[in-house]
Amino acid sequence: MQSSASSSSSTLNAEMLIDGKAEGPVLFADTALSFWGGVDPETGIVIDQAHPLHGRSIAGAILAIPGGRGSCTGSAVLMQLIANGKAPAGLVFCQREEILTLGVIVAEEMYGLSIPVAIVEPERFAALAQVDRLSIEPDPAPARQIELNLTDHDRHLLSSDVPKATQAAMRIVTRMAGLLNAERLIDIRQVHVDGCIYTGPASLDFAERLAAWGGRVTVPTSLNAISVDQQRWREQGTDPTLSKAASALGDAYVRMGATPTFTCAPYQLESRPAEGEDIAWAESNAVVYANSVLGARTMKYPDFFDICIALTGRAPLAGCHLDENRKAGLVIDVRCPDDIDDSFWPLLGYRIGTLAPNIVPAITGLEATTPTADDLKAFGAAFATTSAAPMFHIVGVTPEAPTLGDAASRPDLPHLSVTASDLSVVWNGFNPTLGDTVDLVALGNPHFSFEECRALAALCRDRVKHPDVTLTLTVSRTTYDRIVEAGIYAELEAFGATFVRDACWCTVMQPIVPPAARLILTNSGKYAHYGPGLSGKQVRFAALSACVEAAVSGRSPDAPALWLAH
Repeated sequence: MQSSASSSSSTLNAEMLIDGKAEGPVLFADTALSFWGGVDPETGIVIDQAHPLHGRSIAGAILAIPGGRGSCTGSAVLMQLIANGKAPAGLVFCQREEILTLGVIVAEEMYGLSIPVAIVEPERFAALAQVDRLSIEPDPAPARQIELNLTDHDRHLLSSDVPKATQAAMRIVTRMAGLLNAERLIDIRQVHVDGCIYTGPASLDFAERLAAWGGRVTVPTSLNAISVDQQRWREQGTDPTLSKAASALGDAYVRMGATPTFTCAPYQLESRPAEGEDIAWAESNAVVYANSVLGARTMKYPDFFDICIALTGRAPLAGCHLDENRKAGLVIDVRCPDDIDDSFWPLLGYRIGTLAPNIVPAITGLEATTPTADDLKAFGAAFATTSAAPMFHIVGVTPEAPTLGDAASRPDLPHLSVTASDLSVVWNGFNPTLGDTVDLVALGNPHFSFEECRALAALCRDRVKHPDVTLTLTVSRTTYDRIVEAGIYAELEAFGATFVRDACWCTVMQPIVPPAARLILTNSGKYAHYGPGLSGKQVRFAALSACVEAAVSGRSPDAPALWLAH
């Protein structure tokens, strides 16, 4: 593999994840990018305000980034960009990348549209920062790929004896297996589909084609949060065109046999997997929680790949399905402050994700803490926002790390630390100004649990909400039914809280986010990151109790949490 040296233009001969040739101006960043929440699927403009390319258009460029990160929906956004003619001319990565690459594979399979995707060594990638224009060409001597061994059943799923949807899904499964250098496919026990999030007409067309082609899931399949409250969008006043399309997308997956759970927190369901089970979950926070907290085994499956696995019941033996890929490659020691509150966990997850952008970390120093399931949810969601890694280990907390284990005997592993000062930097990044007027308190990213709703009700008890502040929770249908039965719903409604089912803050539409609102306060590290780009509003971050105080006073906190000051 060779690349000609030039300060202005260059030809890159590279290993191709997706074959093809392309030429265009180079758009380079050394920071990974989540296309969902990071790139507008209609325009190709980078909307992630924390990314170096913010405000730039990727359309027609050779986009050189280390890889993707964050949401599994990046594949759907890229397919929509390809369909809109707003995609990059080509992609160059310095690490193996499945989410964005899958978006191109689906565009090829369904629409005959494609862009080349190349991968190069980190040193050659870094040199692209000095290149103005680049031509991508396949390496004339490509690396040898591992042969995929298919069973008779696998070959049957590729044959004309099965529905057209099954054939198309199996072709995508085998192509991804080749990309992952998997030797064989394995049976999957359950699937969680993230591709039911509406990213544009292409996502709806994809699902409706599969349904029309006779697609039926072969394993229990749950559905992620969608982009609309199916039963209440009319009274909520959301855009009827988008609401109908988003609802139709959810319906298409239900027609294929998926269960309309519509939650981004499937680990809250009774159907959550057991330790050691091979599953295929998409939605970044759910993947991280399943691997790390439940001890189940799933890759960070991209949107569209999830339904393909559900239709076939087969997935590549790769990623976190293999023991070796679940081991820590980095040790991070946390110097845990005293008297932490619930804001500690998302701040810590966000920070550790930046330190482990594509590697599984083992986290020490938290052995004396007793994080709840919701603390670990908040940590994992924030971690999955800044890291592409599919899991983490917290020593003494998560099931595969009762001790530091063999990581302790590996002096080659990098060791880093996180202090309260580091977390103050994250807090200050989320809160560049203090004491602002709050228009909306947004809770439930990921979906609020029953326990969080109960804790919120206790904080709101005997308080009066400020008349100019909207407080809205997003919850699953299951949690909603439980809080109604327990009387929690009535208590929160009396305070003035409103509820959105089915959708989550990464997908809700106006006027759930009031058009006139200028500032949103959230307790979610994930939404503090994605919210500005997705909503066009200013977003601030605080602990749950501080969010309630803001709902009462009408102002965001005027100082960091006390534990950050110690």
